[in-house]
Amino acid sequence: MAFIFTCGTHTFNSLLAGSENITAQCQNCGNFTAKVYKRWEWFTFCFVPLIPFSLKPHHEVGCHICHFYQDIRHRPDVQEMMNNGQSSQQIPMQPYGAPPQQYKAPSGPPQYV
Repeated sequence: MAFIFTCGTHTFNSLLAGSENITAQCQNCGNFTAKVYKRWEWFTFCFVPLIPFSLKPHHEVGCHICHFYQDIRHRPDVQEMMNNGQSSQQIPMQPYGAPPQQYKAPSGPPQYV
């Protein structure tokens, strides 16, 4: 008689309570899609979580596009949004058809090279 057992790890993710509406910029890929997650890694035996690897979950900023996670202690911008109770960060956008803000119109006759 043969028995097959599987062991491994599983990470449980959920949005951090109180910061569900906070969206930040990912430090890896630059997209404005990073959310604040509570991550908890467990040792599993036969697909049943048995032992947590830490006594408390990690609070991290994670991007669902590039799967990059960064501890919230290294993100003062997100900590500030959480402390101020700001519901979401405004994504900087340019008005359609307007020149970039650093654009300066040339003066004088055209220069040919």
